[in-house]
Amino acid sequence: MNSLQPLRTLEAGVLAVAFHESGPADGPPVFLMHGFPYDIHAYAEVAPALAQAGCRVIVPYLRGYGPTRFLQASTPRSGEQAALGADLLALMDALAVPRAVLAGYDWGGRACCVVAALWPQRCAGLVSYNNYNIFDHARAMEPDTPGSERQLWYQYYFHSERGREGLRRHRRDLARLSGRPGRRAGGSTTRRSSARRPPSTTRTSSTW
Repeated sequence: MNSLQPLRTLEAGVLAVAFHESGPADGPPVFLMHGFPYDIHAYAEVAPALAQAGCRVIVPYLRGYGPTRFLQASTPRSGEQAALGADLLALMDALAVPRAVLAGYDWGGRACCVVAALWPQRCAGLVSYNNYNIFDHARAMEPDTPGSERQLWYQYYFHSERGREGLRRHRRDLARLSGRPGRRAGGSTTRRSSARRPPSTTRTSSTW
């Protein structure tokens, strides 16, 4: 794997941002933004290729990662999308980059999407691996379809109010999709034949 060295550090907004820069200084600027739980080396093969193609490539460590540091101990250690977008915009300002292609995934993709949405004049192009990755806080607790929510259960669904509401609305469909029991109207548990699993793993959960 290529090592993205050397690193530069520049004060930008509330951070001292550590980043790797490569390619010609007068090339079209491209910001490559990593996500959780990775770092700039997610772009170890991409950055050199873009630099070779003539782009000015900037790959920063996000807040909380690597050598990037907060300038003040009193600054809230927030990972909210507004903060991530503000960090990217501040770095663009500190580097005197008026407009750039913004590319990223996960947290980094969200930062790119926020800048593209709120400051479209600063975005020459957007590449977001996680689609248009801006979190809708106003509808955060509104359950999606059972098919969509089933993909997220391991992360947060069954320990949030969104999950509780989703179970209230779609208990039977979610149970069918996940292969777990549903509830009868009287409150007892329906389940598939327990002969398919060892008795020690057959259990009833009060959360269903």
